This record gives sequence, C-alpha cells and structure tokens, in this order.
Amino acid sequence: MSFQRAGRLAAMVAPIVLWMACGQVYRPVVLPCSEGGLPGCPVEAPPAPANFHAVFGIYHNVPNFPGGAMQVDVGGDSIIGETPSSDKSAPNLGDNPTHAAILPNHSQVFVASAGSLSPGGVDVVSAFTPAFQSSTATGLGVVTSIPLPTGSLPVFLNTTQTGFLYVANFGTNSVSAINTTSSAVVNTAIVGTNPVALAEIPNGLKLYVANQGSNSVSSLNTVDLSPNVVTGFTGITPVWMVARSDSQKVYVLTQGGTGQLVTIDTATDTVTSSLQVGAGANFIFYDPNLNRLYVTNPTTSTVYVFSVSGGANDTPIQIAAISFAAGSSPCPSGCLPTSVTALPDGSRFYVASYGTAASCPDPFVGATSACVIPSLAVFDANNFKLKTTLTLLTDPPFSANLNTNTYQYAVPPVAACTSAALYSPSTTRFRVFTTASPDSSRVYVSMCDAGAIAVINTSDNNANNPGAPSVADTVVTDLPAAFSAGAIQSNGEPPNQNPIFLLTGQ
Repeated sequence: MSFQRAGRLAAMVAPIVLWMACGQVYRPVVLPCSEGGLPGCPVEAPPAPANFHAVFGIYHNVPNFPGGAMQVDVGGDSIIGETPSSDKSAPNLGDNPTHAAILPNHSQVFVASAGSLSPGGVDVVSAFTPAFQSSTATGLGVVTSIPLPTGSLPVFLNTTQTGFLYVANFGTNSVSAINTTSSAVVNTAIVGTNPVALAEIPNGLKLYVANQGSNSVSSLNTVDLSPNVVTGFTGITPVWMVARSDSQKVYVLTQGGTGQLVTIDTATDTVTSSLQVGAGANFIFYDPNLNRLYVTNPTTSTVYVFSVSGGANDTPIQIAAISFAAGSSPCPSGCLPTSVTALPDGSRFYVASYGTAASCPDPFVGATSACVIPSLAVFDANNFKLKTTLTLLTDPPFSANLNTNTYQYAVPPVAACTSAALYSPSTTRFRVFTTASPDSSRVYVSMCDAGAIAVINTSDNNANNPGAPSVADTVVTDLPAAFSAGAIQSNGEPPNQNPIFLLTGQ
C-alpha cells in the first residue's frame, strides 16, 4: 500500500473512531463568552445544554450613535453576544432604540429605533439572529435594517406570528406590517394619534393599538390591516395593553384621568369593564400561568393584582393592592414601582422599583450628590407576602468596602434615564425593568442609570455557577452594557450605555 493511500485511509478512519467513542454521550454545550471576551463575561465552566435559555437587553447610546443589544445566557450568567455598539461602520441598531420583540419561534429579534429625533438620524427596525446552542460561542447574527419613512418614530413592536411583525409609529400615527422573511414593510394602516402600544391576540386574527394622543384604541384585522369599530372606550391616555392567552380579551391600561384597566371583548370589540387603578399607571404584566394581571403605578406607588379566570364574560377581580409608599414593607423610604414579572412555575412575582434622593444616603456616591436607588421586591404568589427586598448592585462593577462589609446600592442619576409623565420616544419609558427566564431559574432587572443588568438567582440550586451564591433570590452579578460614545470618565473609560428594556427568549 502506498504512503498516500495509507494516509487517506487513516484520514477516513479517524472520524469514525471518534464518533464511535462518543456514542450517545456527546452533547454540544454553549461557551459563555465569545473570542476576545466581552464586558461582564466571568470565567466559568460552560453551562449544561439543558439549561440553555436566553434573555435580551436593549440599551441606548448618546445621541447620534447606535444603541445596542446583548444576549444573556441564562445557564452561564454571562453575555454571549452583543451588537457592535459605537462602530458606525458596522451593521448595527439604529439611534435611540425604543422597544424590542422576538418571533414566537425565537428565530429573530427585532428592535425599533426612533432615530429621526436626532439630526440626520433614521427611523428603522433592526433585526438579528440570536446566538443558539452550539459547541462554540457563535455570537449574534449580522444586524439587518428595515427602513421606515423619516418621522415614523417607531416605539413598539408586537407579534404572535412567525411571518409578520407589527410596528407602532408614534410620529406618523400609523401601524406597519413587516414581512419577516423578506424584511420589508408590506402594509401600513393609519390609526389614532401617537400610538404607543400594540397587542396581537394569540390566534393571530386581530391587532389592537393604544393611541395615546387621541385617547382611543384601534382594532385591525391582521390579514389586511383593515379597521374594526371599538365600542365603549372612554379611557384617557392609554399607555399599555396585553392580550389574554385564549384570545378572547384584550386589557388596556390608561394613565390619564382616574387611570383605568379596561377590558375589551375581541369577538365584538366592545368594552366590557373598566376598573380604576389611579392616574399615572404605566405597565401591565399578564401571567398566563396563574391568569393574573399585575399593574404598576409609580405615581401612587402601588402595584395592583387582578385575577382573570378566563371565559367570554368574566371581569377582572382585584385580589391585592400592594403599597410601595414611604413606610411600606417593600420600600420603607418610598419607591416608584415600574414593572413586574412572575416566575413561570407560579411560585413568586417580582416588582422592580426605584427611589431617588437629592442627598444620597449611599456613602459611595456621597451626600453632595443626588442618586437613584434601584431595587427588586420578591412576593409569594400564593399569599402576596413579601419574601425579601434586594439591592441590585454588586462588586464589581460597583464599589464595596469588604473590610466593613458595605456595598454600593445607589448610582448618580443619568438625565437620559428620567421617565416623563407622558411617554414620548424622546424619553425613557422604563428606568428599571424586569423579566424572568423561561425556566424560572433567573430574574433580570435592567437599570438605566447604572448601565447594567442585574441577575438574580431564584432558587437554592446554582449548579451551572458553583462559585456563585446558591441562596434563593440572591443577586448573582451585574452585567454591564457595552461602552457608549460618551466622554471619557475619571477612570479612563467611557460610560456604559443605558439599558431600557428586557426581552425573554427561548
């Protein structure tokens, strides 16, 4: 046998031998950090493949520079993909990101950016492919851009379909349908003034639009975006909406007047109930596992909980009203609750809130400075009892004195993170925002002023990160957002970008 033939035979046999040795044992795993490393990537063992789940953070940059997105591996507590943050020459998100959505099959993430607020900026919906389970860290896919007419000011994305995505255009009083295969706008419908939220019902037949400026709700048939007449809606300044999992109801939150939780029957597009939740309410979270609605009102420092049992004729029933005002158990100094999430296992729900101080009580910030204090309150979902309240900053990236066992818990305020009473795409909607992982093992809180996303371990089992805390409802780490294009700080580095929204993936 010639030397060349022997070499070819060896090359053919070697893969077969390796395959036989692996048998049924081999499983690909995700390496938590990509080549070269990323900010916030700890050195750790790869997570178990069964625990591969993802959460996405969206953050904004200084004006005239693209915002960014990160993908967090739930099992590894690490960043496994980021869009190129300040490199204008690379395909990237648009300027001034406002909202994000993921397709039901988790194949693409979309981000709306109201870039035309800045001179020369463009309005765009960006799309990228998530990093999926792999034997190597693949990172995010290349960002593609779907342009919108100048002045569109997209502020909200929603879909329950894989083939189409819907965009609320605050500036042109319209809703656009994007074909997710061709990455092109295929239809646009005029709705009310300043649409700010969307809710497509799960069966994909109708799309509802909250029109903040005209105090109205639009109902559109998704097949062609033709309108339906909504009867009986009298709310002032609708701000958020969600659809029930059985497609029979849509719930609309209004923040003007007395603040209302409005129920719309989707079969008839008729308002069937309206319950007061106070002026200034800002957000609804729908928990399909317990059939509940959680409503946050930062103006009154209250979180309302409603039962929505299902069926065609039910009215939400208030089952709790939890105070975050000064003197309350969740927040003795007084907090502004802005968002809620619940574990899919039905055991707990979490309220993200923040407090402010003109003279900061945190010695690491100093009494001569104002500060923002982000926090997370944990409640038992069965009896609504407070289980614990968490401060969310860790060392690093924040300060601590290990000799005295004191840790930084506040940060100086960032002007761009201030939420306005009446939302517009020029302001931040969520100063703090929270979401839970699909496997109930983690809760995340984006902290705009801190430039970081807090990671909370919800159980006493932390097998994927043996060096991290294993006590239930403990802050594991803070993952910093990418550097912004802002001025260099005293430490020689630019500031981080500011997280504004979180999105749960697979």
